[in-house]
Amino acid sequence: MNLTVLNIKIYFTAYGPPGTLNYGLFFLTFLLFFITIIANLILMLIICLESSLHKPMYIFLFNLAVNGLVGCFSVCPMIMDNLLKDIKDISHEACILQVFFSSFYGACAYFILAVMAYDRYVSICKPLQYHSIMTPSKVKMLLALIYFIPITSLSFQIYITASLPVCRYNINKLFCDNLAVVKLSCVESALSNVYGIFIITSQVVLPFVLIVLSYVKILLVCLKTSKESRKKALNTCTPHLIIFINFSAAILFSVVYNRYSTVTRGVNVLISILSILLPPLLHPIVYGIRTKEISTCITKIMRTHVFPNSFDFPHLKPEPKIIFLVRKAAEAEISARPDCIHF
Repeated sequence: MNLTVLNIKIYFTAYGPPGTLNYGLFFLTFLLFFITIIANLILMLIICLESSLHKPMYIFLFNLAVNGLVGCFSVCPMIMDNLLKDIKDISHEACILQVFFSSFYGACAYFILAVMAYDRYVSICKPLQYHSIMTPSKVKMLLALIYFIPITSLSFQIYITASLPVCRYNINKLFCDNLAVVKLSCVESALSNVYGIFIITSQVVLPFVLIVLSYVKILLVCLKTSKESRKKALNTCTPHLIIFINFSAAILFSVVYNRYSTVTRGVNVLISILSILLPPLLHPIVYGIRTKEISTCITKIMRTHVFPNSFDFPHLKPEPKIIFLVRKAAEAEISARPDCIHF
């Protein structure tokens, strides 16, 4: 790393001074942040505890929840801290680290969504071969690629960005991103620009195209099947499709906003927070509502561990089998007596 960037402070100019507006935005951010963490932890816990969910689709969903938490923790705590501080600053090293984790969150999410789309494609288009294709070893290999490719490619990007000399110290944003940090440099970096295009193409555009192609093939197969089969396929794909559209819209809106939009401070904070928190917040909600297996497991855990006696109605419970058999035998013996009156 260039020695000239050591011990440098970067200042955020998009927050404004502490006040009523900042305190309200802090409370809203904290509430959304807390709900997002709890919802994703619950989803992860359910997938871990329920053996019926130990399938490729839910393993990928578990990793999507983990990645959502990475994205939240990479940005939200610092935003909440700056909303309350008088001086909104960050060290250059911490800013570079935040660029890495926020970029990793976006790239890794697209890779996970692409792998989930591939899993749905195999499940619907090649159902008889599903278990021979989506083997445990292949699932592990896909998970390794999901993390290996973003880590290695982004590490080189971060090295390029961190090596640039710094002569500006203000960022008119709420947190650090790669483009904002590159603009702090005194020189133009052709390598940084070219490699940035490569990162966007390989880790955003390519997964996006793969997901779209997967759903085109799924749609073509569904058109040739019965109405019942189409409905089942639609129910299977809907949660993933909602998450994919939501995440893509959040990323696109964030990119356009960061480059072209000028809005008030409150709207600035709100848009930045929602672009980071909304996708991981919707993951457990959408899958919990739209996926029958997960909703069934949630109900089962609630009845078994959280409210074990809330749904107990003794007069409606069936008798234990042994007691039932003993009672029936006694009734048969009584009815067989000659002095017994039968109705």
